[in-house]
Amino acid sequence: MRQFIASPPPAPPPPWPAGAEPPIAARWLESDLRRVEEQLALDEALLDETHAGRLTTPVVRTWMAAEPTVVVGSSSRIDEEVDREACRRAGARIVRRPSGGLTVVLGPGCVMWSVVAPLPAETPPPIARLHAAMLDPLAETLVAAGRAVVRRGSSDLAVRDADGERKVSGNALRVRRGAVLYHGTLLDDFDLELISQLLRHPPREPDYRAGRAHAAFVANLALGRAALDAVVRRAFAARDLLSDWPVERVASLVRDRYDSVAWTERTG
Repeated sequence: MRQFIASPPPAPPPPWPAGAEPPIAARWLESDLRRVEEQLALDEALLDETHAGRLTTPVVRTWMAAEPTVVVGSSSRIDEEVDREACRRAGARIVRRPSGGLTVVLGPGCVMWSVVAPLPAETPPPIARLHAAMLDPLAETLVAAGRAVVRRGSSDLAVRDADGERKVSGNALRVRRGAVLYHGTLLDDFDLELISQLLRHPPREPDYRAGRAHAAFVANLALGRAALDAVVRRAFAARDLLSDWPVERVASLVRDRYDSVAWTERTG
């Protein structure tokens, strides 16, 4: 008689974002912070909490700058990417974020979104997988909301219109052991001319930009803040509310880093 030996059950897939699916329950955070520096510090503080194991489910949030602000990447060279004199004339502050990527301009009509999520400490996924895990569900949900959004470059979302594909979202990430911060822009009702006024042509660009100037390359989604909040929450199943956040850590990061000229002006 042949003996049949039961095979062990397949191993479960690794948790999102290392695995294939967004979380079944992330938490949504709303804060009353007013300054861009505080918002960037909150992103980093949440990353610290996840890295330390005190946050074990993804945290999702959105926010909007109250006034035009230029935000450079962690390794950006300001004078290579930013017109300082134009910023002075416009009253636009220059601040530095904790993640990579190139410079962006924030302000009313530009919704910022952030996801902080745990990662497997021993075998973190490749960066390309993280981009896909964050941007694919967001793009799909924007399509469901009526916008012809596609992923382009390494970390952009673009909308297809009569003029081709125009960028509506640029994104960046920072990875620590056991944690990732992923955040970026959603242009919705933004003064797009500000980008041309305050930024130089970027030192590198995705192929689909094809050398276009800022004004010919970017577009607004025109969905409205409430609709975009709903899109982000739906994309990452952020149903439950997170009622508290690391207030003291945010304050110390603002004081020691984000309000520091040495941090803003660093060159790498």
